[in-house]
Amino acid sequence: MCVHGAGVSSREFQPFIAALGPHHDAWTVDLPGFGASAGPRQPLGLRALADALVEWPAAVGLDQVVLLGGSFGCQMAVDAAVRHPDRIAALVLVGPALDPAARGFLRQLLRWMRNAPHERVSMAALDLADHRDAGGRHVAGAFAESLRDRIEDKLPHVVMPTLVVRGAQDRMVPQEWAEEVTRLLPAGRLAVVEKAGHMVPYRQAHSLVRLVTDFLAHTCAAAGAGGGTGPREQRPAP
Repeated sequence: MCVHGAGVSSREFQPFIAALGPHHDAWTVDLPGFGASAGPRQPLGLRALADALVEWPAAVGLDQVVLLGGSFGCQMAVDAAVRHPDRIAALVLVGPALDPAARGFLRQLLRWMRNAPHERVSMAALDLADHRDAGGRHVAGAFAESLRDRIEDKLPHVVMPTLVVRGAQDRMVPQEWAEEVTRLLPAGRLAVVEKAGHMVPYRQAHSLVRLVTDFLAHTCAAAGAGGGTGPREQRPAP
């Protein structure tokens, strides 16, 4: 189940969902106020968004899900995992926001500008459509929540296996922060995708599918054997 980033929608996961579909049941959702989802007049805070996130699979009869968050979606996935561990089997954190070393609007803006050349040009049209659909109030609210959230304090309390994924050219998420996220997780492992910026699911969908299917296969095998998740590792994806 894919969780989109701040101010955008499930559109960013379309290439990934199409590539993952033949291997696993997969869903992507529009959180309240974003994409095709109706939302409250006032933007929801991160905690309320995370609660809405875990309510959807329960409403459609899914017992446990794997949450795959992108950027700000990682923050919601981690918050949901810490407060609702019985609902979530595993996490995949792609381009996990927010690096504490750049917790500020101007610093994030500078990183976004440095990252932009490493994304597909077609992403710009999707972002504009998403911002239009959500409206300025919801977009600004989501970015404000991202800046306020201290994901680093929650990561040590994530009990389920977690795969951290970073694009090798990602200027929003430095390698040092991706490694710190992995270190803070009790059962985390890190993978780096070559020739990708921040939006790995959009630019390198097939590489991400290979990482996710391998992670799920090993996670399920370990769970079936009653063992742990194995050593932490860092490896490039083709």
